[in-house]
Amino acid sequence: MAPVATNENGNVDRVGQLKKQANEILFNPFYSPTAESAADDTYEYAAYKPHFPAVSWEPLEKVDVTDRGHSADPEKKALFSAAKKVQHLTPAIGTELTGIDLRQLTPAQKDELALLVAERGVVFFRDQELNIHEQLDLARHFGPLHKHATTPVPKELGLEEVHVVYNDAARRPDSTAFSKFELWHSDVTYEIQPPSTTSLKVITGPEYGGDTLWSSGYALYSSLSPGLQTYLEGLTALHSAVAQAEGSRAAGLHVRREPIETIHPVVRVHPVTGWKSIYVNPGFTRRIVGVPKAESDTILNFLFQQISSNVDFQVRFHWEPNSIAFWDNRIVTHSATFDFWPHRRHALRATPHGERPESVVDYEARTGKVSKDRQIEIWKQQGIEPPEVKKGASRARGYND
Repeated sequence: MAPVATNENGNVDRVGQLKKQANEILFNPFYSPTAESAADDTYEYAAYKPHFPAVSWEPLEKVDVTDRGHSADPEKKALFSAAKKVQHLTPAIGTELTGIDLRQLTPAQKDELALLVAERGVVFFRDQELNIHEQLDLARHFGPLHKHATTPVPKELGLEEVHVVYNDAARRPDSTAFSKFELWHSDVTYEIQPPSTTSLKVITGPEYGGDTLWSSGYALYSSLSPGLQTYLEGLTALHSAVAQAEGSRAAGLHVRREPIETIHPVVRVHPVTGWKSIYVNPGFTRRIVGVPKAESDTILNFLFQQISSNVDFQVRFHWEPNSIAFWDNRIVTHSATFDFWPHRRHALRATPHGERPESVVDYEARTGKVSKDRQIEIWKQQGIEPPEVKKGASRARGYND
């Protein structure tokens, strides 16, 4: 039996135990990846299990990006005609296409997929046999690929552009180390040119559990009052890689590129759709620049709560082996569920760079176009007059379900 701390009177020192627990390093799975995994030499995808090479990379340089959605047919005839079914999953976000083999996409269909993802936030496919090399080739159609500074890559050589998502029985999630709230994020928003049309393929997963949720930044923006929209459009926020790098080092892992912090607009405009989206997330956004801390904390907490708790903005997807999702990291945030332990969940991500985020003012100055509210544009397409902004006191309206 392990020794128990006691005080001078021989009684159990509860205060001492609590202090010791508080000082222990807790590993947040979001910031602290793990090299641990169950020993299983017969596992089919052992070559793609997590690996942390001790290499060092130079800071990222500017890359030229031309969004393929600019070249797409707005009606997406080539892509939709190849699908057996096109199913929109919610009004705000998420579409599933069936009957398409991603290995057979033409350049025109790839462009239309980029546009569809830009409009719907995330697009799902099931029963896809493409391997990781084919997934990378498809991802390169959307832009130069990002290499992550801290998270694992496959053990197989030559796949440093692949981000490995992996968990099995060797590591049980510790709920004292993190809250579900802080797991919501958009990928590596601290980069100067954060990702665009990102893909994740699940190669092994539990029969149930391990779902992923996405939340629409378009829908969040559209839900706000005009006054708050205008205020947020003039703000910028700091996004930081520091916690992620520190988490890796705390786990005893090598950081391949030094962490950076970057300032981006709180409201960014998608370069293809011209729609405005909230661009902050609990995972990487640290503060709003140029306002009192109390004001920054209040604004960010409100936006984070809307991202994580407003179900009208969200879609939830249950993975099956060979399911793949494409999402636009510029306009959605996402979070996985950790309800599947001790089962294995293994996925591979390919992450193209996007452009540097543009504010409303910068987008309109560069293009000469007026940026739009997605919801208002959809109402116009449907022949619906947008509701007038109400003045004066509001009264409660009942809704029962």
